[in-house]
Amino acid sequence: MIEVKKYANQTGHPEPRRVIKYTLFWCSKGTAEILIDENIFFLKSGQTVTITSGQFHQLISVEGELTALEFTLDFFCKSDSDIELIFHNGLFCHFGMNEMITVQHPDFFTDILNLIEKEIQEKPYQYLISTHSLVELLLVEINRSKIANGDEIWKPDALFLKFLESVRNHFSDNHPVAYHADALATTEAKLNEVSKLHTNKTAQNVIYSLTISEAKRLLLYEKLSVKEIAYQLGFNDPFYFSNFFKKHTSLSPKDYQKSVKN
Repeated sequence: MIEVKKYANQTGHPEPRRVIKYTLFWCSKGTAEILIDENIFFLKSGQTVTITSGQFHQLISVEGELTALEFTLDFFCKSDSDIELIFHNGLFCHFGMNEMITVQHPDFFTDILNLIEKEIQEKPYQYLISTHSLVELLLVEINRSKIANGDEIWKPDALFLKFLESVRNHFSDNHPVAYHADALATTEAKLNEVSKLHTNKTAQNVIYSLTISEAKRLLLYEKLSVKEIAYQLGFNDPFYFSNFFKKHTSLSPKDYQKSVKN
């Protein structure tokens, strides 16, 4: 449900890994090199980066001290306000909006992570409640730091975030907007409204964006053929999938693989 890992002056993961957890990396000293999907980030002391559930990432190296916090959606999101907080200002965003954030109070941030680790290790009475509150403090500190750093506030509502989760959990079914509206007890019009509000895209185009992001991950990190990826994403015709991918990226699936791996 929730776990803290620490790294110091060492190499990281031997290859990119995908976990269905939300991950936060915090560099308290020195530097760290991290691959997230197709981008490499160089964290410096006092910086953090958040990774959404399902993204591929690889901790390449640590020259200093790095802490990783991993937790599941079920652990953290007990209410709509929790869902809104976890994605506030683009944190853990499903669209791969990973960014390095300089934290305003690094000692406080380190202390909170150490408290979370202590609670998990010792498991005192109601430790899951306390760790939930401590994770909330971390996320609030990140949001305050982003505002202090001059970033704009982006605060999506819970319905939009539940829509994103619903799409991601049903890639292989390739459901239309109407299915997700029914599953979320709302209407297509409402999903279009919140999608346009938060992304300036229709709900259908949000589905397309998430599908393309997933296709890129599968092309880069899974040993699957284009045909297998097409079927995994709910396309009955691999040729149609290739055309769909090229329309949205200007590259064929195989050309995309070559462009990134080269």
